[in-house]
Amino acid sequence: MEKKFIEVWEDTVSLQDLLIAMFISLLLGLGGYLIAPARPPLPLIFSLIGTVIAFIVNSVLFKQKRKFQIQEME
Repeated sequence: MEKKFIEVWEDTVSLQDLLIAMFISLLLGLGGYLIAPARPPLPLIFSLIGTVIAFIVNSVLFKQKRKFQIQEME
């Protein structure tokens, strides 16, 4: 199966990887909000912690696929 790519903010990304990352972020961010006690500002803090955890999980799961080559100027 051929991977489908889309352009997001002038960068090309895999549609499947993007949707999985968005689902993980939504799940952990909203999950943190829903399990938080109802006293402000705890729902905000829990959802922010959930999104930071989602960022870490996504950065481990989806590695950069570009390779940069640095050439010295003569």
